[in-house]
Amino acid sequence: MTPEDILAHLTALRQRDLPTHGGRLFAYVYDPAVDGLDVLAGEAHRLASHTNGLDPMAFPSLLSLENDLVGAAATLLNAPASAVGNVTSGGTESIILAVKAARDASPAVTSPRLVMPVTAHPAFAKACAYLRVALDVVPVDPVTLRVDPALVDAAITPSTVLVVASAPAYAHGLVDPVASIAAPAAARGIRCHVDACFGGWVLPYLRRLGVSVPAFDFAVDGVTSISVDLHKYAYAPKGVSVLLHRTQQLRAPQYFGYAGWPGYTMVNPVVSSTRSGGPIAAAWATVRYLGDEGYLALAARTLEAVQGLRKAVESVPDLRLLPCDTTVVAFTSDGVDLFVLADELAALGWHGQVQFSFGQIPRSIHLTVTAAVASSLADFARDLPLAVSAARSVGAVTAPVVPDMSVPGLMAALGVTDGQLPSRMAPINALLESVPPEIREQLLVGFLSYLQHPTRA
Repeated sequence: MTPEDILAHLTALRQRDLPTHGGRLFAYVYDPAVDGLDVLAGEAHRLASHTNGLDPMAFPSLLSLENDLVGAAATLLNAPASAVGNVTSGGTESIILAVKAARDASPAVTSPRLVMPVTAHPAFAKACAYLRVALDVVPVDPVTLRVDPALVDAAITPSTVLVVASAPAYAHGLVDPVASIAAPAAARGIRCHVDACFGGWVLPYLRRLGVSVPAFDFAVDGVTSISVDLHKYAYAPKGVSVLLHRTQQLRAPQYFGYAGWPGYTMVNPVVSSTRSGGPIAAAWATVRYLGDEGYLALAARTLEAVQGLRKAVESVPDLRLLPCDTTVVAFTSDGVDLFVLADELAALGWHGQVQFSFGQIPRSIHLTVTAAVASSLADFARDLPLAVSAARSVGAVTAPVVPDMSVPGLMAALGVTDGQLPSRMAPINALLESVPPEIREQLLVGFLSYLQHPTRA
């Protein structure tokens, strides 16, 4: 293929994707709407894309960039002078490493366990599955959506190696009572990790803007590690997170070293060995370009957007806001089918994230709010009641009857052909919500496996 044909093909493929800019996709991407930033980050990525973070002696430029990014995160999160950290590929890798460090720091615990609120990110469940750590999940109040620290305390056992708090929890944007969770863990000599992947780069700026943000970072005694993603509210391109530990001693079990073969001695601070310098350089360029005042201005724009979205939701009688106090707007409804409403919003160009009911917690639509949303508030406020009216006309959907629950049978019954989903997702979401979570997991794993198959000439 010629270069022109290659780029044309890639451009055509991208036309099928949801929009990454413009403030109409409320999940997965973070858009600051800053002119020139994409070009700068792309050029920085190009300059470092062929470097390899495997060996800092061979590529000292990456070591310098990583140390700068870790230093910026440490400053933002009130880390002490003793704090250390590393750049990872994302929040999940940061979380896996935090769990690994906690597990390996307690070799005498033969059946290690992790305690977390049910609202904590599934990356912790993934880490536990990978590392063979048992998971103790603590429920939250179904109305306030907040965890009782006393229940977290009660869940701690002699086998607990890590306690988790979120700042904020992704689903509803609520900050856990970190101080009240960390204190009993510290009293027992147990590590406490704060998952600030989602909010760590914006909460300090919201506090400076007058938002009441509870203490969540290293200013809280007992917090031993924090993860924060730069590809979220630091607005860097995808593939960059930072994991911080309060001390070098706490970080030590995170490393992997192996010299038991005739080749080079492998020493890794993170899960991956080879690491492209592209995302690291792009993140460094983004953080340097935006700077402290730039992030403060972006947080102000985000706060404006949050307030505008809340007002838009509150103005529609059939909708009800769920508790949210950071950069998430989550709402439910007692009058219209939210799965249908999500389809109607998508038809108007607005893409929220459907969240299934869980126990007594109602289904909801989740909107991750970024600075780019501020410029489209009037359009959303205009379209939301139109989408609600359309959803009311359609009525509620019921889960379809699927005689054959095998993956091919399920795909046929739901109208999934050639790996392409139907334009309306409400029936599929109704089916997924109607089955227990463990069955839903199996169905979605099967569906993803169905989609991921080789393309052959």
